[in-house]
Amino acid sequence: MTPALTLLVWTLVLAFIQILLFDFARTGQYGLKWNTSPRDGEMPPLNPVANRLKRAQDNLFETLPLFIAAVLVAHLAGRETANVVLGAQIYFWGRVVYVPLYAFGVPQIRSLVWLVSTAGLIMVVLPLLGA
Repeated sequence: MTPALTLLVWTLVLAFIQILLFDFARTGQYGLKWNTSPRDGEMPPLNPVANRLKRAQDNLFETLPLFIAAVLVAHLAGRETANVVLGAQIYFWGRVVYVPLYAFGVPQIRSLVWLVSTAGLIMVVLPLLGA
């Protein structure tokens, strides 16, 4: 497997971990009985950490389809250059760092890390725009 595809797989692992982190936080608040129920009733608002984990997950899922498509197109088009791999690394590690920063409510730095990860995504896409 190529380096960019490997990073794509690890990003999917990260997405699954984020699903679990949010689910554990939500179940920790609402309880196992709620988790195994049909969940039909209204529940109180999520606590701040669970809410942040949900928003961090939603944030990843906004750019994840773009990242998946960009890496796959780069691979299929034979354009998996060193810059594409570097961009994929920056995107992945930025997303890894983003989760705890968001969960612990760290302002400004979290947004800076988001910008860095987005720059990584752009690095993956840019080579695909050329001839």
